[in-house]
Amino acid sequence: MVSTEYERRIAARFATFDQDGNGWIDREDFSSAAKALLAEFGTPARSDRGQALYAGAEAFWQGMAGMADRDGDQRITREEFVSGAVKRLHDNPERFAEIARPFLHAALALADTAGDGTATVPDTVRVLRVLGVPPETARAVAAGLDTDGDNRVAEAEIVPAFARYFTIPE
Repeated sequence: MVSTEYERRIAARFATFDQDGNGWIDREDFSSAAKALLAEFGTPARSDRGQALYAGAEAFWQGMAGMADRDGDQRITREEFVSGAVKRLHDNPERFAEIARPFLHAALALADTAGDGTATVPDTVRVLRVLGVPPETARAVAAGLDTDGDNRVAEAEIVPAFARYFTIPE
């Protein structure tokens, strides 16, 4: 049995996905997130990185819709999100994170100014902030991802942390 507190924590993350605040998550929310990240990092949409980000956003949307859009209307309500996310996280948190991997990989590539497959902690904060994570939480999460203290964050740290984000309190 999944606790009500657990459901409350996940429901609080709904707003991170509902980029336009209209009360549901849809394809446009993922596209808007990609567009905002491209603007933040000054990357053209038609570039290889821009196209990878949009493709990752679409894959992420498809995974979320497949997991949570129970009525098939191409919109995920808060209730659908909570029940879908709770089930996935309860059953297999790593699988939930895997639907986000293409998007997270492409977002990391945008923030990878050194070309070494990592992003600095400050650039990771920028990504999180653009995606709607509150400032203090973004700073704490980004700092926590830098487990070796080198001021850099890699994909292997980001993807599992994505699933954990849904299970920690604000």
